Amino acid sequence: MKPVPHATSLRRAPVQRRSAERLTRILDACADLLDEVGYDALSTRAVAQRAGVPIGSVYRFFGNKRQMADALAQRNLERYSARVTERLREAGDGDWRTAMDAVLDEYLEMKRTAPGFSLVDFGNQIPVGARHGEPNHRVADRLTELLSGYLDREPDEALRRVFLIAVETADTLVHLAFRVAPEGDPKIIDEMREMLRAYLSRVLD
Repeated sequence: MKPVPHATSLRRAPVQRRSAERLTRILDACADLLDEVGYDALSTRAVAQRAGVPIGSVYRFFGNKRQMADALAQRNLERYSARVTERLREAGDGDWRTAMDAVLDEYLEMKRTAPGFSLVDFGNQIPVGARHGEPNHRVADRLTELLSGYLDREPDEALRRVFLIAVETADTLVHLAFRVAPEGDPKIIDEMREMLRAYLSRVLD
């Protein structure tokens, strides 16, 4: 079964398989409609119609479209984490360069192919409220958790700060690359990769 968001993003967490599958359909429909109409024109009613579920099913999980988009962002992060983990498992032993390529390549692939990702990704394009909920902090926390063992480093505040700086830098330059070209300007992406390598070599070598 496809992963669903952590229960804290939902009004009610799915318990039965049928309920989980309905939630997946709702989030899939939300992602498709984001690409088609954008966030401002998104509505819970349109999502229910696209998903083929009663409007009450949407409100069972979400109070409004903001919560639904945030749940989609959380699901994106879960899927991204799984892709990075699988990529590193296939790579076997490596160093931070292997990890960096996995982190960046999988993000770019989702940016190009995942429905709704260009608007929501991990939450960057929607209001996120308190500072501890900011998406780039969420991503930095997840990368610290995922990569500390692979890099044989302590998952302390120093490593998290390194990842936060790298994530903030990559986020800004990836958005620039995709504003310049629909699939991401390759020259900007190459420059970003070199910039990240220079920074990470100084702090991780």
